Amino acid sequence: MTARRDQTGSKASHWERIYACRGPEERSWTQSRPSRSLALVRAARLPPGSVVLDAGCGASTLADHLLRGGRLCLACADVSGRALRELRLRLGRRAAGVRWLRADLARDRLATPVDLWHDRAVFHFLTRGADRRRYLANLRRCVRPGGFVILAGFSPSGPEQCSGLPVRRRSAAGLMRDLGPRFRLVRRVAERHRTPWGGVQDFVYVLARRRTGR
Repeated sequence: MTARRDQTGSKASHWERIYACRGPEERSWTQSRPSRSLALVRAARLPPGSVVLDAGCGASTLADHLLRGGRLCLACADVSGRALRELRLRLGRRAAGVRWLRADLARDRLATPVDLWHDRAVFHFLTRGADRRRYLANLRRCVRPGGFVILAGFSPSGPEQCSGLPVRRRSAAGLMRDLGPRFRLVRRVAERHRTPWGGVQDFVYVLARRRTGR
């Protein structure tokens, strides 16, 4: 087995344990309504039939809210099979309209064309430059020219760890540098996220648009 597969398996095992041992109210990132994400999806003004990828979806409620409108096509990707099963069960019959992808976004190659790539708190776990480069290669391969990215993670005033793993805290300007010159900033938003037990985590979100012709 290669070192890359070892790392991927270790990462998947970590998140499988998290979803097996902790319920939604025991996970720091849980939101009943992902208000910032939904506002930024609306700000993108996607036409009906646009494809949205929730990258590292976990068991987030974003899918519940996006499917409610019936205007958008949804794909959900995560490294944890348990997380995907939990989300599918909660969605019930609506799950049939979702494209499901079990993938490590920093290891596996994705080539699904999307109009909006949404990531709340996956990219900030990528503390190795090589992992970030592979993740960003997937993002750039998938997001169509003129398409959008919502990238969110802990801000410089946020925690240094999440779920026992170190994170890379970034400002909005730092996230835009990571995305590179193919993307222009549309909007940035700060969030003081309240965990289910009342803790505070400072997030920053960027909505960026891919330049056409690049």
